[in-house]
Amino acid sequence: MPANITLFSHIQIGPYTLPNRMAMAPMTRNRAGEGNAPQPLNAEYYAQRAGAGLIITEGSQIAADAVGYPATPGIHSAAQVAGWKGVTDAVHARGGHIFLQLWHCGRVSHPSLLPGGKLPVAPSAIKPAGQVYTCQGMQDYVTPHALSLSEISAIIGQYRSAAKNALDAGFDGVEIHGANGYLLDQFLRDGSNQRDDAYGDTVSKRARLMLEVTEAVCAVWGGNRVGIRLSPLQPFNDMRDSQPEEIFSHVIRELNRFGLAYLHVTEMGKEKPGAAGPAFDLGKLRKIWKGAYMTNSGYDLARANAALAANAADLVSFGVMFLANPDLPARLAKGATLNTPDPATFYGGGEKGYTDYPVMC
Repeated sequence: MPANITLFSHIQIGPYTLPNRMAMAPMTRNRAGEGNAPQPLNAEYYAQRAGAGLIITEGSQIAADAVGYPATPGIHSAAQVAGWKGVTDAVHARGGHIFLQLWHCGRVSHPSLLPGGKLPVAPSAIKPAGQVYTCQGMQDYVTPHALSLSEISAIIGQYRSAAKNALDAGFDGVEIHGANGYLLDQFLRDGSNQRDDAYGDTVSKRARLMLEVTEAVCAVWGGNRVGIRLSPLQPFNDMRDSQPEEIFSHVIRELNRFGLAYLHVTEMGKEKPGAAGPAFDLGKLRKIWKGAYMTNSGYDLARANAALAANAADLVSFGVMFLANPDLPARLAKGATLNTPDPATFYGGGEKGYTDYPVMC
C-alpha cells in the first residue's frame, strides 16, 4: 500500500467506492422498537453517521430464537424489514453506505428472552460463566441445548433467509458476526465446542459451520457484498481456545475462496494476553488474508493512519468515537475537539446519548 494512504483516502470495497477508510463499528444500543423492529429514532441515529466510509449496523438477529439481549433489532419479520428499510433509505439519502450485521447469540442468552422459554442453543451443552442482562435484570446463564445436525442445517437456512431479508431492506451488503463469543465463534473455539461429529473435534470441523453460513449468505449477496467479523484474542462471553492461531489461520485461508468484501478482525482481548488462549501476533492473519482487511479496537487518528501506512490494515472501524461523534470524519479531518462519550447512556433509553450528541457548528 502506498505510504500516502490515510483514513481520508478512498477505497474500493466490492462494487462500492467508499469516500474514506473509516467504518462505523457494529455497536449494540438496545433501542429497537416493538417486535424488535427498528424505529424512526434508529434511522435518525444511523443517518447522522452517514459520513462514515461504511456503516456496519448493530447485530441483528437472524431469527426469533437467536436473541441474546432485550430491545435488539432483528431481520426475520416483515416489520423488522420495513423498519430497516427506513434506516437504509435515511442513510442513502445522505450519501452513505450501510451493511447489516447478521447475528445469532447462541448460548449467550436466557430462556426469558426466547420464544416459549426455550433453552439457548450452542455447539455443546456447556454453561458459560457469568450473567446475562434480561428484561428482569441480570440472571445467571443456563446450560444451553447442544444442537443436533438437523438443527444446525436449519440455522444455516435462517442465515440464508435473513440475508434475503437484508437485501429486501435495501442494505448495501451484510457482515456475518463470527466474533465475541456468539454462535459462530462458539463453534470455532474448543473451549465451547466439544463435539465429536462433523462440526467438532478437529480444526476443519469446528470451522465448518462458519464456512457453510458464509456460502449460504454469499449465494444471496455475492461474495463481494459480504464481510465477516472475527475476534481471535477476545475472551468476552467466556471464550477460549487451546490453539487460536491454528483455528483462525485455517478459517481465514478457507474464507479467501469466497472473494469477500472484507475481513473485519477486532483486536479486543489484546490487552489481556493469554485470557482467551495462547497469545499470537494478529499480523500473521493479515498476511494470510487476500482481500481488504479491517482492524478495530481503541484506534485514534494517529494509530489508524500508522496502521494504514504500514499496510497492517486497509480500513479501521471506530466504535465509541462514532457513537459520541456523529460527524467523526469531519472532526478528524479538521482536528476538532471530540465529544465526550457518556457510558451511562450506551445501552437502552431514548434520544439521550443516542441522537443528541452535537455536531460541529
